[in-house]
Amino acid sequence: MTATQTIEWAPFSAKHKRYINNALKNQMNVAEGAIRSGKTIDHCIIAAAYLEICPDTIHLASGSTIGNAKLNIGVCNGFGLENLFRGRCHWGKFKDNEALFISTQTGEKIVIFAGGGKRNSYKKILGNSYGLWIATEINEHYDSDDSRESFVKVAFGRQAAAQKPLVLWDLNPCNPKHRIYTDYIDKYKTGLVGGYQYEHFTIHDNLSISDQRKNELISKYDKGSIWYRRDILGERCVAEGLIYPLFADSEKRYSIDPLDITADPDYRPKDGEKAKIKIKYINIGVDFGGNGSQHAFCATGITADFHYVIPLSSKTIKATGTDVDLIIREFKRFAEKIESVYGFVDVVYADSAEQAIINSMRAKTKYSIKNSIKNEINDRIRCEDILLTSDRMKLVDGQNEALADGLRYAVWTPNINDDIRLDDGTSCIDILDAFEYSFEPFLKHILRG
Repeated sequence: MTATQTIEWAPFSAKHKRYINNALKNQMNVAEGAIRSGKTIDHCIIAAAYLEICPDTIHLASGSTIGNAKLNIGVCNGFGLENLFRGRCHWGKFKDNEALFISTQTGEKIVIFAGGGKRNSYKKILGNSYGLWIATEINEHYDSDDSRESFVKVAFGRQAAAQKPLVLWDLNPCNPKHRIYTDYIDKYKTGLVGGYQYEHFTIHDNLSISDQRKNELISKYDKGSIWYRRDILGERCVAEGLIYPLFADSEKRYSIDPLDITADPDYRPKDGEKAKIKIKYINIGVDFGGNGSQHAFCATGITADFHYVIPLSSKTIKATGTDVDLIIREFKRFAEKIESVYGFVDVVYADSAEQAIINSMRAKTKYSIKNSIKNEINDRIRCEDILLTSDRMKLVDGQNEALADGLRYAVWTPNINDDIRLDDGTSCIDILDAFEYSFEPFLKHILRG
């Protein structure tokens, strides 16, 4: 593609070739479909070709967060813009925004990277006119009827003065009634001035993935789950009913005797002995409840290869306001019990919304306490579904009634157009949050494990 491009490309399917070849003939291109289907790589290639020849200088790359945008569009597993323009680009700042500065055949181009997932995200993209807008996971961008605060509407408006505008959106399927379909993607299929291309991809359209690897990926999903239908089949479907039906139907499948695990770094099985699962990391997740809710603690062991995620113990206590001394007292008992059994606790990840309580915990306990990362809830749920499907989540017998309650009763919020875990007090969402805080720092490693 360029003199400095040294990436080793796998073959492209006919569908991908057609999509890439037709892209610059249309002002808007949308690639929807399964995970690992090659959507974002297509868009990075198209964006690179466009940047070489376009007359506009400033461009926009967005994701749900700025980190997501930089990872998926800037890096893209070695196929992103920084790789396609290797030797001709550098990262820097443009008006306090993260940006990639690129030397092209038609002059320097500046690609601003931004997160679009929050209500106030639009503020970071004001003041510029953009030629290209490349967005990954567009359904995770904030949108509303108010064109002044909708990231999607503001980004479109920022292209009004472009000499040669181009839009590239990708997404994994979601609720078919999501406004990203009704207000944009499907609406534009009836005709969009400037040209519109839509394509649907599945994992089988990606020729760089071997049949063995495809089977490995597919085997991680419960074929009856919403995530299998979306991530593997690439279908739009509605989330309804139980979130974790596998767990609800066969809880014993996910239990483990405490004698079958160890946190001893020097453990080696004796000849003829059944090997124990050896834990390397132990994190505690803490969620703080409000009135009528619960404070929740969950200690989770994770193996060195991130294959097994093992809730060691979980506990909830009724929240009667913000009784900080009660929270700290109960937390210390919980953490000290984990230490007495397993020998250590690595990190405590606590609900980042309660900084005053976290500061008190830091002052009054010996533990390393960090803010919870709070990945998107549905990303955490997808990870749990994969762990259950592949038998990689095991709850220690007799120590996890609180978490078991959370898993067996968690349901989707009915009769809405977004996939939201119901949080009305009828199910123990607090313990699920605490559990998820305990493993989410390793979420990407766990998904690969």
